[in-house]
Amino acid sequence: MDCVTDIRSVSFRRFHPLKPSGFTLSTDKITRKSRHMLISPQHLAHTLFIDIETVSCSATYQDLDERMQGLWAKKAKSLSRQPDMSETEVSDLYVDRAAIYSEFAKVVCVSVGYLIGKAPDKKLRLKSFYGHDEQAVLQQLSDMLEGHFDDLNKHKLCGHNIKEFDIPFLCRRMVINNVKIPSIINIAGKKPWEVGHLLDTMQMWKFGDYKNFTSLNLLTAVMGIPSPKDDIDGSEVGRVYHQEDDIIRIVQYCEKDVITVTQLGLKWADRPMLEDFEIESTTEGLG
Repeated sequence: MDCVTDIRSVSFRRFHPLKPSGFTLSTDKITRKSRHMLISPQHLAHTLFIDIETVSCSATYQDLDERMQGLWAKKAKSLSRQPDMSETEVSDLYVDRAAIYSEFAKVVCVSVGYLIGKAPDKKLRLKSFYGHDEQAVLQQLSDMLEGHFDDLNKHKLCGHNIKEFDIPFLCRRMVINNVKIPSIINIAGKKPWEVGHLLDTMQMWKFGDYKNFTSLNLLTAVMGIPSPKDDIDGSEVGRVYHQEDDIIRIVQYCEKDVITVTQLGLKWADRPMLEDFEIESTTEGLG
């Protein structure tokens, strides 16, 4: 025992002058300043939070032209792994699934939010681009990103599953609609270390587990974040658009998703979450 030195009596700095940042060292314990800081607080002021809503290009499979009907029928059989699907089954799958495939769907709403000010005057300001004219929606988004979020060394884009859904979907639909792809979302051919400006909350939560998928609703539930969504869910967006013709309801739903992912970002940056009075929408047409 005489040859063993009690580590509690030794100064850590004597052997490790380059103490790792983020730790407070004492003679008897090591404590971390933050237990869940997955997002740097310094990034919040330069981060744009984003969510999109998509619907099938036509209300029903029968509304597609003959060529697109054939292509969807082929895709439907591949998706269901059933080579002998009836037309009814193909049609039903179109209503259920087409909205998530950019070749058969379109963007009807893009909602964004950014934090302004500091406590006690901080606010989340929301803005949505929406409408039946997809090209106009995408052009407005492109102009905003190119004009205000074009510095990849400074600006961040944050959302849930944006690397695998929102951003690829937006880019493909921009190509189809002949809209310039803004640099902040033009990630085609980029290496993982070249897209550090994208903060994908689903990817962060995976921690390398690539077979795991966690919805934003489930993730915020386990993190103790209330959900502001009290109306429709994602599976109902197509019906609300095509059958009820109520795009404002979709915009409200989309903005609530942006609020939710912003609250998650604040939580992971170890910052206080927003109160209702600290959230405002500048979107025209919302009452």
